[in-house]
Amino acid sequence: MPKTAPFEEHTDRYEKWFEIHDDAYQSELNALRRLVPTTGRGIEIGVGSGRFAAPLELDVGIDPAGAMLERARERGIDAVRGVAEALPVRDGRFDTALIVTTICFVDDIPRTLAEADRILTPTGSLVIGYIDKDSPVGRQYQEKKAQNPFYRDATFVSTDELVDALEAAGFTDFEFVQTIYHWLEEIDGPEPIEDGYGDGSFVGIKATQ
Repeated sequence: MPKTAPFEEHTDRYEKWFEIHDDAYQSELNALRRLVPTTGRGIEIGVGSGRFAAPLELDVGIDPAGAMLERARERGIDAVRGVAEALPVRDGRFDTALIVTTICFVDDIPRTLAEADRILTPTGSLVIGYIDKDSPVGRQYQEKKAQNPFYRDATFVSTDELVDALEAAGFTDFEFVQTIYHWLEEIDGPEPIEDGYGDGSFVGIKATQ
């Protein structure tokens, strides 16, 4: 069952996070800009309020939370209700699929990746952005998840675990970027964007089929 209740009930709180932590948000966006292609047709799976899809110029967004979809539409996204494990999209429809801070909320990661693979063109790319379970921020989120309505039911994953799942789903040719090197409250200005993973708490992976 999709974990939609917090996103339906606390939409304003969700939006306020991005305002309070704008430097962290911009750092994550800058990292993803290195991976998300600027051509072709793109979709974000778990689009939320469109905070990533809109600036990254992805046309379509899928999300199970109606309140979030309303915000995404206000940002110009063609927002459609659906879940990651059963996307309401035809085969081979998109050149790019993006999943940002959503992989920890899906019920079935292998099924989610299989669906992403299904809707991509043969040369399409999947980009995933997430907080690494083994990073400082990831460990902090796990320790305090009971106090956070959004992360209470989340299941965080490490980069190695996600790479294993991607390889099992048939994805190859991985490219990694990372950012967020301080506690969120200590970030003052954009964080560096570096290749690889293991140092930054926010990791982006680009994979092809």
